[in-house]
Amino acid sequence: MSNVTRKHTALPKAQILIEALPWLTRHRGKTVVVKFGGNAMIDAELKAAFAQDIVFLHHAGLKPVVVHGGGPQISAALDRHGIVSEFKAGLRVTTEDAMDVVRMVLAGQVQRELVGLLNEHGPLAVGLTGEDAHTITATKHRPTIDGQLVDIGRVGEITAIDTGAIEALLTDGRIPVVSSIARSQDDGHVYNVNADTAAAALAAALGAETLMVLTDVEGLYEDWPNSDEVISRLTATQLEKLLPELASGMVPKMEGCLHAVRNGVTTARVIDGRVQHSILLEIFTDEGIGTMVVPDDEEAGDAE
Repeated sequence: MSNVTRKHTALPKAQILIEALPWLTRHRGKTVVVKFGGNAMIDAELKAAFAQDIVFLHHAGLKPVVVHGGGPQISAALDRHGIVSEFKAGLRVTTEDAMDVVRMVLAGQVQRELVGLLNEHGPLAVGLTGEDAHTITATKHRPTIDGQLVDIGRVGEITAIDTGAIEALLTDGRIPVVSSIARSQDDGHVYNVNADTAAAALAAALGAETLMVLTDVEGLYEDWPNSDEVISRLTATQLEKLLPELASGMVPKMEGCLHAVRNGVTTARVIDGRVQHSILLEIFTDEGIGTMVVPDDEEAGDAE
């Protein structure tokens, strides 16, 4: 290959790196909470790309914190144990027996696999659950269905966050990987908590710069199902008005984004986890992808 050809092939790579420079400067030292879920958790290539992205953020001077659930893995394990999966108000009914399986799958399988993928790149990731060092405390959540309070078992509503263990890990240059299980505030048991909700609560408590939620859609659609135009940016109040119209799976994600930006997080984003390296595209390029939610006091225009 001649020198001239080599220069031409190398130049676009340099331009891509340089485009990241202002974003690197802006995000350096900032905490970013990433909710890992959907297809990205199941597809081997997407899982590997996700791990690379998180390690890249770490080496670029950001402080990533990963929060995960494990819906599909939990359903499969309950199936194997002969326990029926039942959902009410979009939440998994979690009996005592089911809770044992949930805890085993989240802390013993999904989290371990993720920690392993991250640690292929160095001694970086440390797994914990919300039980560790009182990271997440919850009380029993009783949803209202048709005007009646319903008992759905060991499903928790977060009442407190203690970020001490996570902050100690970040200070030590580690990547915390948190399973969405909470300790109980009142009865010595544990609770299954929605991972979107847990990620948002942690982002707020950590004073994170950004909350990123991986989903299996491109973002929040303008007028679904009539249009597949994605809303690229909206304020907290605009989002609040849209909440009643959203599909049930999107509600905890968007409520999480709303909670985050109303409680000190600079931006919350819903991004397509089916796209390899979507996290890097969102954080380090001018285009960004997905839907970004900003606090109400952001002027219209680019608040990045």
